[in-house]
Amino acid sequence: MYTEHRDLTWILSLLLLSGVLGNEWKVEYQPSVCAVKGSSVVIPCSFDYPKNERVKQVMWGHESKDIFEGPFIFDSASNNQSSVYQYIGDQSHNCSLKINPGKHNITGKYTFRFITESSAGKWTGQEGSILKIVDLKTSVTNTSGHGAIKEGDSVNVTCRNGCDGADASSAFIWFKNGELIHEGPSLYWRNISPSNSGNYTCSLKAHRGTTSGVVNINVEHGPKNTSVSVRPSTEVNVGSSLTLTCSSRANPSVEKYSWFKVDDGDIVIGENNSELHFREVSLAAGGRYLCRATNRHGSQNSPVVTLKVKAHFPYIIVIATAAAALLIVAAVVIALRRCKEKRAREPEADHEEDQQNTLYLNWPIPDNSAEGYPCVGDKTETLYTTIDFNLKRKSNTQQQTDSHSNDEGAIYSLLQFPGSNS
Repeated sequence: MYTEHRDLTWILSLLLLSGVLGNEWKVEYQPSVCAVKGSSVVIPCSFDYPKNERVKQVMWGHESKDIFEGPFIFDSASNNQSSVYQYIGDQSHNCSLKINPGKHNITGKYTFRFITESSAGKWTGQEGSILKIVDLKTSVTNTSGHGAIKEGDSVNVTCRNGCDGADASSAFIWFKNGELIHEGPSLYWRNISPSNSGNYTCSLKAHRGTTSGVVNINVEHGPKNTSVSVRPSTEVNVGSSLTLTCSSRANPSVEKYSWFKVDDGDIVIGENNSELHFREVSLAAGGRYLCRATNRHGSQNSPVVTLKVKAHFPYIIVIATAAAALLIVAAVVIALRRCKEKRAREPEADHEEDQQNTLYLNWPIPDNSAEGYPCVGDKTETLYTTIDFNLKRKSNTQQQTDSHSNDEGAIYSLLQFPGSNS
């Protein structure tokens, strides 16, 4: 806006000056013109000639080697119209030129030439006007004194038009990531937060096509929103695979991850890895877990996640079957060992019984040659015999039957002596 006002002032001044002086061949310019890159610009210009002359052709040249013969960027005698250069003057005294630059290089010297209907009526303003194009300038100030911008710092971002004087009269607007957010020469955050991070640009309010370079505001902070996710689930069967993943939002990124099992007194069970992986989960793996994310600005713990490990039914059957098989094998081994020991003791026991059940008899045999009782003085023959009682163990039923059929303690034996009648 300031530039446009200044241009209009120059145009009016030149026109008034030409009216005062009059009757002279001349062209008056603003010696230098400044414009912001991307904005349209007007080069103020006025011209004069003797009153008896009548202008029939006007032309503008840009950085022409031959300012008298061209080529020209604008020629009223030509039907070619340019979208970049627009003549906004007339064929009387105003020779101003408006430039819509787009992506064209428009810096440099511009000169105006006019021709009247008389044969000698040709004039070029050789001094010309110098056009300078500048960018909008931005500056960032961290009043907290840190090099990098950290959460909680005080930050000021200012936009400046290089064409402005000390009064800095230009009106600006601000964009964040392409969206209009503010009107004014500066942005100020007393207590900046991560949400203020983004790409900022400023433009002249009157010319939105003028855009400053991008200012990247990167607010660093410690870990936030730290959490643990579990795959496939927080409840798994014994022997399954399981993965715990720690995630956190931090700037700069998390530099270190630590894993803790709360049930074991916050013991560290993993370092420097965002994932804690169990290839085969055991019952002992059940419990409460958390992770800690750390960067240079601080650390944060995740909420506790409880992991439940369930014994799988087929797994129990396998364990029970194996235990039963072991018990059976142990019982068979013990029984065989006892049987072997018993057989080893049986011969000794039978021998003792044989000795205990042997009865020795000393029986005198009388002489049958004479009748009657033997006399004391008679010679007798003695017969020795051994009776072997082969006592076999019987069942309780048999023993009870024998006790009723036989007299208690009675033993019957038939002895036949040689030469006796039975």
